[in-house]
Amino acid sequence: MTAPRHSESAVGMLARQWSAAGVESGTTMLLHSNIIRTLRTCRRVAGPVSVEDVLESLLDALGPGGTLLLPLFNFGFTKGLPFDIRNTPSEMGVLTEAGRKHPDAVRTGHPIYSFAAIGGQAERFRGVDNISAFGEDSPFALLRELDGTVGALDLDEYNSMTFYHHVEELKRVPYRYFKEFTGTYTDWDGVASTRTYRLYVRDVDQGVTTEGNPASDMMWARGLYRGDRPGVGSGLRTIKARAMFDFLADLIDTGRALGTMYSIKQTP
Repeated sequence: MTAPRHSESAVGMLARQWSAAGVESGTTMLLHSNIIRTLRTCRRVAGPVSVEDVLESLLDALGPGGTLLLPLFNFGFTKGLPFDIRNTPSEMGVLTEAGRKHPDAVRTGHPIYSFAAIGGQAERFRGVDNISAFGEDSPFALLRELDGTVGALDLDEYNSMTFYHHVEELKRVPYRYFKEFTGTYTDWDGVASTRTYRLYVRDVDQGVTTEGNPASDMMWARGLYRGDRPGVGSGLRTIKARAMFDFLADLIDTGRALGTMYSIKQTP
């Protein structure tokens, strides 16, 4: 992280770094994040900085017409816990929780894989209540429709790229299957009801484990990623959602997903 220009705020310094890593003004970006190193480095270089400052810097880099999409994933519903779209917190880190609480945030409806959308295209996400987490009517699909970007901050592929599962569901890969979850769901009006949603989950009985880092290396080599790898420089890498979809779909279609997107763990 470079030192800020004279009198430049931490927000401005970070916004410049995000732009250098491929965050384009006016676009929609889905961001997975671990901001521990960002906060630590920024505080050392530029002085006091908060989680809200990091959020503001991302919104600044995206500009007034841009949109930030943050994962608010919470897996309580899979364990029988109730979901309240107004109050159930994100389990994806402090930045995502700050995004959930942002006054302009629009939250999508899936009780396990919901998102907060903030910015120019946020209203496109209002009312999105996809039954299947990664399906054709999911926020992942809308991100592609908007020609958006997928970003990851200081996270490797395995711990960030849920967009892979969108590709896998649309391709109906044989190593995953639909699993339904039913529970108590409280809507924006405070009305509780019993609802059923589903995930396209890996087949653990067949020893399927999620990969991703090999595919990530291939996309770096192809020049599809911009920015920095985890722990290096800004730690932010970005890729166009359509480019990622097409690349991963080709791996699946050509029989190369095994070893790049998933693996089979051999049992003794």
